[in-house]
Amino acid sequence: MMSIKEITLLSLLTTILFVQEQILLFVPNVQLTVFLIVLYTRLLTFKQVSIIVFIYVLLDNLVMGSLSLMYTPAMLIAWMLIPVFLNTILKKLESDVSLALFGFLFGIIYGLILMVGTIIVTRVPVIPYLLADLPFQAIMAFTNLLTILYLYRPLHQFLETKIRRYGIRQS
Repeated sequence: MMSIKEITLLSLLTTILFVQEQILLFVPNVQLTVFLIVLYTRLLTFKQVSIIVFIYVLLDNLVMGSLSLMYTPAMLIAWMLIPVFLNTILKKLESDVSLALFGFLFGIIYGLILMVGTIIVTRVPVIPYLLADLPFQAIMAFTNLLTILYLYRPLHQFLETKIRRYGIRQS
């Protein structure tokens, strides 16, 4: 069972994750979502990050009006890949540079995962869709690379100190 401190922390981190995306909506594919999920994955348990991701995806889809079989499962799968990969096959990935490269690659993977559902439902041809989406995938990939490269270490140290201070379970 989670403590009140843990529930409060997860609520705050989920709120940060959701609000930053809403604030940055006016700039296509520029967001701190990948950076924050990577950061949370390195600081919290898999269960804690899974709760944050699930609530975030649900909130995002409810607010944006995209709660559907086309987007919601794809988004949940895509965002959950970060904690799954970073807790299993990429567990030893710790340096800022390697995490930034992972973020870059994830920006492309995320776009491809969402593309599958969109193509199935809308029946848009693959090549034109991919070509139209490529600039947006590139924006997301480079945003991930830069935010992780420059913000990961200082925020990791800051949050780790706070989490330890309040005695909350970590990864």
